[in-house]
Amino acid sequence: MESLDSRVQVVWLVGSLVTASVLGGGVVIVGTFLFDVGFWPGIGVFVALLVIGVIGAVLRYRRWRYEIADDAVYLERGVLTEVTSVVPFVRVQHVDSQRGPLERTVGLASVVVYTAGSRGADVTIPGLSPERADALRERLRRLAIESETDDAV
Repeated sequence: MESLDSRVQVVWLVGSLVTASVLGGGVVIVGTFLFDVGFWPGIGVFVALLVIGVIGAVLRYRRWRYEIADDAVYLERGVLTEVTSVVPFVRVQHVDSQRGPLERTVGLASVVVYTAGSRGADVTIPGLSPERADALRERLRRLAIESETDDAV
């Protein structure tokens, strides 16, 4: 099983910081203007969410693993709920690599594997270097094409 680039924790931490800021700021506004309790409850919410986000990012990074086998993509992830996914190559429709603004800033990319099936059946492998993401995308594409001959339909 392969792990993610450690810089992915920065991406997750920034997401937690944004969430904590928005929700903490909302509590400050509501607490100050509607309930006259001041800004301290908002600060408390911000700090609590930020601490949870930091712990969550570290635990999430430690748990995230993936493997590309001859027949499928295997993923293991999750902090509170451990999730193991197996995506057979015969189900793969197409594969993309993507880089959002924050990922570009820290030098990372993600690979998205789109599958045949129900809504939400797509999987994303985050926290890859751009070179690794491109190589993985091409490898998955090649394996999916090769598996088409194995399809019984």
